[in-house]
Amino acid sequence: MTTSDISLADPFTVPGRHWHRLDDGRLQCDVCPRACRLHEGQRGLCFVRGRVDDQVVLTTYGRSSGFCVDPIEKKPLNHFLPGSAVLSFGTAGCNLACKFCQNWDISKSREIDRLSDAAGPDDIAESAVRLGCRSVAMTYNDPVIFLEYAVDVADACRARGVRSVAVTAGYLTGEPRRELFAHVDAANVDLKAFTDDFYRRVSAARLQPVLDTLTHLRHETDVWFEITTLLIPGHNDSDDEVAAECAWIAEHLGVDVPLHFTAFHPDYKMRDVPPTPPATLTRARRIALRQGLRYVYTGNVHDVDGGRTACPGCGTAVVERDWYRIDGYRLTDDGRCTTCGTAVPGRYDGPVGGWGARRLRVSVAGGR
Repeated sequence: MTTSDISLADPFTVPGRHWHRLDDGRLQCDVCPRACRLHEGQRGLCFVRGRVDDQVVLTTYGRSSGFCVDPIEKKPLNHFLPGSAVLSFGTAGCNLACKFCQNWDISKSREIDRLSDAAGPDDIAESAVRLGCRSVAMTYNDPVIFLEYAVDVADACRARGVRSVAVTAGYLTGEPRRELFAHVDAANVDLKAFTDDFYRRVSAARLQPVLDTLTHLRHETDVWFEITTLLIPGHNDSDDEVAAECAWIAEHLGVDVPLHFTAFHPDYKMRDVPPTPPATLTRARRIALRQGLRYVYTGNVHDVDGGRTACPGCGTAVVERDWYRIDGYRLTDDGRCTTCGTAVPGRYDGPVGGWGARRLRVSVAGGR
């Protein structure tokens, strides 16, 4: 925890909703399992939540960074409004400490003003409509830490017929978990590994809260979600660990939850680790399919087979992808195989979009 100036006079600082007072006078933030216990003026590990005027506040409400229009497949979500454009943004800060963070310049930043633009929830939702985006993704760091802002963005989007997506590590507690996922339409959960040792050693976190988030999504919400595991050579890419993860997914979430294995590249504090060989992703995908998972993908590499979606009924390649570009599409507007009529799990409400692999950097001006 750090101590720095925080003021409710700052227009980007708002009261938080999830905290309580301890017997020793400190305030405990209850958004995530870190349970940061704060004296006046202190910030939590995430840096964006802190104590001021005897309450826990969020200091980045309306402070956003990195606005881009992306293909939805880049989140990655392969079964949610395929081919459509998504408006992506994040804020500063993060509640994990991953040594391999690939957005560390945003998530670990302590220069919030320099990196951020002012954009209120309505500004973001209206920009999504103007830019032809079917959804808005809260990504780059984690919407968990800017919960109050994330919920308001999701509600503003829903009011305009725009979907919202949470790209998250899933590291949060019960009531904040219920609140966040009651408002969003889809999520990609970053399951960083399948051992508690990895979470403690590499991310300064724990595995179980992430598994709790996944089971909550599957059994207590109607949010469409997919899972991503970044395979890091020598750290979480053994056959045994991949098999254990896939077996857990099959048993607790079901075989229809899409799983993405993606390639690591050296970054942040793990520059001494080599990139993930494509063969590692192929091997992991093969293990997952043997475990019975139906929709397993590879990412950050060129792999046509690893981007293909097959019909569970007849085996037809109903979606063929090359990176983020869709080259073949054989689904009806409601997501059924055009060959045999079998439904492919996901969220489909019209013809495939045509955004492709483009990325467009945009500015979203506005305020609270």
